[in-house]
Formats: sequence, structure tokens, C-alpha cells
Amino acid sequence: MEFPIGELARRTGVKVPTIRYYEQIGLLPSPPRTEGQQRRYDADHVARLNFIRHARELGFEVDAIRELLAMNAKPEQSCAEVDEIARRHIAEIDRRIAHLTTLRAELQRTVNACGRGRVCECRVIETLADSTHAHSRPTELWSGR
Repeated sequence: MEFPIGELARRTGVKVPTIRYYEQIGLLPSPPRTEGQQRRYDADHVARLNFIRHARELGFEVDAIRELLAMNAKPEQSCAEVDEIARRHIAEIDRRIAHLTTLRAELQRTVNACGRGRVCECRVIETLADSTHAHSRPTELWSGR
């Protein structure tokens, strides 16, 4: 049974522009098209897109998902490489948690130091305006699409 992209989006919970993006970067194979050039998806697309969606929910980046999909296509192969990808991802999560914990502590100290007076005396505003504080940008912490 084949169906259009809107139905694929409904079945997987993935938005249409994201589906097109995954096709564009090669994570999701391009489906056959009707004579009117409408994409037609099937159960294999649903399964693959669900795999991709779940991997993204777990925070895996596109390159890791690409590797995992390639390994998934060889079910008799050892899963040692899959384990290594997961271990690297866990280490990255731990790094992010440590960084966020540090950021939270700093922000909490700033809030605690606030005298709750006027904005011109606000410690939070003062800290945010201080360009000498160097923190990793969010894109460095949460890269990937």
C-alpha cells in the first residue's frame, strides 16, 4: 500500500519539511512518484522514518544515524560498532549535563545575589551584559538538526 507524504507525516509524527530534508540528505530514500510527480511512500518508509525519529529523540546526530541505519541493514553483523556509537553518544550527553550543571549553578548564584530592586541594579541583567563571561554557545552544546 502506498500513500502520500502527508499520510507518512501522520503515521510517524514527523513534519513534512523534515521528511523532505531527510530525503535531501539521504537518510530517507526518495520514494517513487506518480505520473503527477507526487511522492508515494510505503511501510518500509514508515519503519525507517520511525527509526530516524526515535534516534533523533535520543539526541543522535545525523551522521551517527546514517551509520546506525547502514548497520541496521546488515542484521548478521556484530553490534560492536553500534555499541561504540551509543557509548560515544552517552559520553557527549554526560559532557552536556556537566556543562549545563555548571551553567545552572552560575545562574542560580546570580539570581540569589539579586537584591530584587530596580532593573538598573539587577544582578542578572548585569551578569548577562558582562562580555567577559565566556560560555559555550548553545550551538556548540546542541549541534545537529
